[in-house]
Amino acid sequence: MMRNFLILFFMGFLCQNCLATPVVVKYIVDGDTFIGDVLLADGIEVMSVSVRLANVDTPEIHGQCDEEISRAKYAKQRLEELIPVGSMVEISNIKNDKYPGRIDANVYDSAGRDIGVVLVREKVGRKYHGGKRQSWCNLN
Repeated sequence: MMRNFLILFFMGFLCQNCLATPVVVKYIVDGDTFIGDVLLADGIEVMSVSVRLANVDTPEIHGQCDEEISRAKYAKQRLEELIPVGSMVEISNIKNDKYPGRIDANVYDSAGRDIGVVLVREKVGRKYHGGKRQSWCNLN
């Protein structure tokens, strides 16, 4: 585990705006996070990396109201449709997340679509650049 963290830290340090890095999707955590196997250029595979979509926020599965929980379930389902388990995506603009062991990155599907932008455009998520999150409750 420590080896994986060090490799990702080094990769993120050198590669914040580098060319896209391929990732095989293994598991969808929620509407803006998935687990994947990162394939580095030298043939090294970093297993089970937690990747959070950069610049987007989706509702939390363990939300503060029924509305947020319902929206969170839909966001997770929509992310599963956009980047199905087993599919290959590409990540770029890799940065360390505020939580150890997770990275933030722009995520692109096989058609080159930025998945975060898709989620925002479809109103499944909203733009997020850090700081206090807005509530997903009482939006009507």
